[in-house]
Amino acid sequence: MNKDLIKKVFFNASLLIVSAIILYPIFLMIKISLSQPGDIFEKFTQKNLIWPKLGLTIEHWKNVYNSGLLFPSLIKSLKTATVVTFIAVLVAAPASYVISRIGNKKIKYLFIISLFISRVFPEVAIALPISVRFLSWNLIDTTLGLVLAHLIKVLPYVAWILVGTFEAIPKSLEEASFVDGAGRVKTLFNIIFPLSLPGISVAAMLVWLESWNEFTYALYLTVSENTLPLQTYYYINRGGIFNSAAYATIITVPVIILTFILQRYIKSGMLSGGVK
Repeated sequence: MNKDLIKKVFFNASLLIVSAIILYPIFLMIKISLSQPGDIFEKFTQKNLIWPKLGLTIEHWKNVYNSGLLFPSLIKSLKTATVVTFIAVLVAAPASYVISRIGNKKIKYLFIISLFISRVFPEVAIALPISVRFLSWNLIDTTLGLVLAHLIKVLPYVAWILVGTFEAIPKSLEEASFVDGAGRVKTLFNIIFPLSLPGISVAAMLVWLESWNEFTYALYLTVSENTLPLQTYYYINRGGIFNSAAYATIITVPVIILTFILQRYIKSGMLSGGVK
């Protein structure tokens, strides 16, 4: 048999196995959110161990909807994650570009390492003094307070990703733009940022997901208007696994939509032909 064919079959089989392992817990989550309690708590047999009995109901989704807590939590999480992503990319992109163009490598990497100083400490140790300070600023239980807290967490990651992205863009492209009469700002927006779209898309996706799933700061800075992860936690804490599964399923939907939207920008080879 052809070696290339064997490699292809092995790769596809491995991909299917890994995909099944990753997707099976998601299937169970959706299944629990749509199942009768008796179908879940009944004793498992060899027959239904891998594929539990499919008795579907939307009762748990109705309970979540009728509670009146879903949409306020959903809107707050969406608003917070979107604003955090926009501000993080807006602030980190120009700063990362400047760091990437520092000629002295020791100074450059000193800047990069310094970005992660805040990540050395446990998140709880940072969240507690922040909550005390935000209390005096009347930022508790506000979207602005969550946005500012999340930025502390995500800015180092965005800057780290984008520094590497900008370093991969040849300086000769900038020099050619300068020769054509473009200034620094015009070169940045017409040449550098368009070529950096894959890295910026990855950074934006990771920031949005990090803010969307964030729990610690939400726990410290929220009193009445919960975010979606916090609302899910309260249901889990009460032992309501079916409503919790419905909430957890809802949390995954925006993630899938965002990934689908941004994946078109995550392409390799955008620099091919840019330098001759």
